[in-house]
Amino acid sequence: FDEKENFWGPAGNEGPCGPSSEIHYDFGGECRIGLPEEKCGPNCECGRFLELWNLVFMQLYQDKDGGRSPLPKPNIDTGMGLERACLILQGVNSLYETDLFKPIVDKVCHISGKSYGEDEETDVAIRVLAEHSRSAAFLIADSVVPDNQGRGYVLRRLIRRAIRFARKLGLETGTNENLDDATRSILAAIAQVVIDQSKEVYPNLGEGRDFILRVLQQEEERFSQVYETGMAILNEMLDSTTSGSLSGKDAFILYDTYGFPFEVTSEIAQEHGITVKMADFEKEMTLQRERGRAASGSFAGQFDAQRQFQSMGIQEVQFLGYDTTSSPSTVIGIMIDGSPVEKASKGQSVEVILKDTPFYPEGGGQVGDKGLIEGKGFNIQVIDTQSPVAGIIVHSGSVLEGTVINGSEIVASVDAERRLDAARNHTATHLLHAALRVVLGNHVRQAGSLVTPERLRFDFTHVSQMTTEELEQVEKLVNYRIKSNVPVVKRDTTFREAVSQGALAFFGDRYADEVRVVEIANGDRFSFEVCGGTHVRATGDIGYCHVTGENGIGAGMRRLEAVTGKAAEALVNERADLLRRVSTQLDTSPNNLEARVASLLTELSKLRKDIAATERASGRDQAEALLSTANDINGFKLVSGQVESNSNEALRELGDLIRGKLVSGAIVIGSVINDAPILLVMITKDLVNKGLNASEAVKTGAKLIGGGGGGRADIAQAGGNLKAHLEEGLQASVQSLANQIE
Repeated sequence: FDEKENFWGPAGNEGPCGPSSEIHYDFGGECRIGLPEEKCGPNCECGRFLELWNLVFMQLYQDKDGGRSPLPKPNIDTGMGLERACLILQGVNSLYETDLFKPIVDKVCHISGKSYGEDEETDVAIRVLAEHSRSAAFLIADSVVPDNQGRGYVLRRLIRRAIRFARKLGLETGTNENLDDATRSILAAIAQVVIDQSKEVYPNLGEGRDFILRVLQQEEERFSQVYETGMAILNEMLDSTTSGSLSGKDAFILYDTYGFPFEVTSEIAQEHGITVKMADFEKEMTLQRERGRAASGSFAGQFDAQRQFQSMGIQEVQFLGYDTTSSPSTVIGIMIDGSPVEKASKGQSVEVILKDTPFYPEGGGQVGDKGLIEGKGFNIQVIDTQSPVAGIIVHSGSVLEGTVINGSEIVASVDAERRLDAARNHTATHLLHAALRVVLGNHVRQAGSLVTPERLRFDFTHVSQMTTEELEQVEKLVNYRIKSNVPVVKRDTTFREAVSQGALAFFGDRYADEVRVVEIANGDRFSFEVCGGTHVRATGDIGYCHVTGENGIGAGMRRLEAVTGKAAEALVNERADLLRRVSTQLDTSPNNLEARVASLLTELSKLRKDIAATERASGRDQAEALLSTANDINGFKLVSGQVESNSNEALRELGDLIRGKLVSGAIVIGSVINDAPILLVMITKDLVNKGLNASEAVKTGAKLIGGGGGGRADIAQAGGNLKAHLEEGLQASVQSLANQIE
């Protein structure tokens, strides 16, 4: 073979490259696309030959001009396909017939009622469902959940493309009789086979079974709800195009409104012989991202922070805050409205950069420090601390006294009490994370957090609402660790070493090569995470942790909110005071409050039943009184009048009672409910068939009571704000009915 067939690289315009040696397996037989024997070889695309092993002899370097020179250190880049080896050893014709995939393929065939190997279009759909379900299961086992960015979007695209191919096989969520799993989910049914097949080698699949199946079920249900509408709109777009291409803006609408990944839209369009303008789609995505950035704001308004600091000669600020909350330093930069200045005076808002600082900048979910910067003849109140560029710490605040000049010697003092409160909450988030993994399972991973001195918020991966029992278990476990007063050990290491030792890292963050790890252990390494935030010295410093709420924030995402320390103490005192006040109002003691409330609820229930019975009796009396005054109008019976009623429901029940006794006729009744006039018109079915319309009648009366209304031909209701004109409204509705029958 020549260089075109037997040479690898370079990967880009330049780089290492060299000749390759390949090992192919010959399945035997004739060429499967009908070529003569002498033209069918390892590079033939007929499928008779399978490349098993590849060895690239990296011995050359190719420059941009195409010139090649020997590498100083040549090497061999080699690799073998394990799945291809299985294919050969098991004597089958494709990867999907190996014992790795066949059980999955068989499951797809079972639930779809299709056979593999009879039709290429069907085979493609079966393979996509098998492959994507398998990939999705492994991703979710690694705590990835569907999202619109990063790894979560890879998962979402896999699931939604799989759903599209499931539809091509005639499968719909929850409706197929062969879906024998409790979730009634197509992908969850297939994933169960994946889990059972691989859980011994990949234990996290078995451990996360429930989580994997619930994530698949929820994402499948979510996309299925909009799939038909989205497909109808896409088909309309494709039918109306005359240029042979679909605009990127249309593709963006499908993505943004109906959750169609660009790849799915493009694939469907290709099946219709239509291309999609990806560049225009990316332009729309860029505009959306820019709108998001504009909404969230940016540091110092409108300048390139990196370039700005370089022009000011600022390279790095050393953070001293792990060891102290107060230290001397030097002002090395001052900015006002994002522009560098040499000095700032009393009353001006400034951003100050120090040579080194004890102030912690916002990061890792923890808010920035506040405090005071004091120098000779001036002081600055720091209201926030940020790190707009890695290694640079900026103190935002206002000059309270005097004039600060660049180069001034200062003392930087953090609000130590506020810092300690934030540290309590930050360490508590680590304890909550660990406790959640104990109670709910190892699929729980941090997805975000907010740590302030007053409270904490912790977002994590989990698909269902936590039960009261689970919340109690988590809180109890956290407070047990707090009362144990376990040391909180912090140390610096490499990111690779930290992860290899089992430290958890928040996958939404980017980490430097050197990181700080925080360990809370008492012989069992309860919590071990990569974290650059500030923490207490021992868990006992937290005092107490109380979970104040838990709710869902997205697909497969939950949020816990909690307070610790002084805030937890204040909350307990506040609730104890509320308990005392309510007990006093109910004339009982706090210890007897539950029994007192139960007694009052029983009494309330009895009173409601008595009131309902009284209203029914009153209704019967009113119904009889109204029926006795029924009039014949243009050949039909009409019951009308103003009645007493305390709710719309009671008024309608009265109308139903009269209509039931009337057999054939019309009812026009009204009442003042909550100081507002209400009209109700009801007509028996036989008169509706003759042309009477309750909605038309009630709208006529509604004009006179200052409101509006409507309904069906047999029943309609209206309300207004002119209660003094209720009788006029009643008469207008009656006249409308009389006019309709003429």
